[in-house]
Amino acid sequence: MQEDLDPLMRSWPFEQGNIQVRTIPGVDGKLKIQLRLDLGILQMEMNGRPDGQAILGCESLLDHYEKLAERFDREGNADSFKLNMEDCLKLQQEGIQYYHRYIAFFQLQNFPGVIRDTERNMRLFDFVTAHAEKPEMATMFQQFRPYVLMMLTRAKGMLALQNKDYALAIKHIEWGIHEIHSFLQVGMPPELIEQNHELHFLQNWLKDVRKERPLTPREKLQHQMHDAVEKEDYERAARLRDALRELS
Repeated sequence: MQEDLDPLMRSWPFEQGNIQVRTIPGVDGKLKIQLRLDLGILQMEMNGRPDGQAILGCESLLDHYEKLAERFDREGNADSFKLNMEDCLKLQQEGIQYYHRYIAFFQLQNFPGVIRDTERNMRLFDFVTAHAEKPEMATMFQQFRPYVLMMLTRAKGMLALQNKDYALAIKHIEWGIHEIHSFLQVGMPPELIEQNHELHFLQNWLKDVRKERPLTPREKLQHQMHDAVEKEDYERAARLRDALRELS
């Protein structure tokens, strides 16, 4: 077996500033994702836990802990289930695996994959917040919530735009802006909220999508009527007004 990875890495050189991702067929016949890093190549599974490991019969460590919490709840001991620092660090490390994969999925324009993995990490944040022994443990996770919300919003928006559904894309982006803003409002001064990178990105994207959205027949007539009025072409404006009434 060839153990030296130099030939493989030389065949796919690292490019500073670019996120390099590809899919390759695995020896098991399944597609794998490869992410090129400066120190080597990271390979991930397309489904399940990115490293392909099953945790005590569960897809992930989060799934295992969720089942434990459900068992405590069924037994009437829900308040007794707590995550200690070691638990949180393990869950955080697992969350980073999913982060790497949804970044790779985004580069591959696999937006359903991005949605699945970002929603999974959001579930992780909520679970830790609900069960961590100390509030600062939850902060370890929740500090990344704006970024994950932005990536989730981008994936949903891009999926809608692929289908030429501008109205749905705008709805998704407005939702993402609202969710990030609502999260930041808890304990953050207003002036810092407006400086948030994720919020700023989505606000600018929303403006761009609204500009690119094709006009509806009603909007086209309204624009034409407004233009006719400005040019004092009242006869044409009246015809356009009548056409608008017919659309109604």
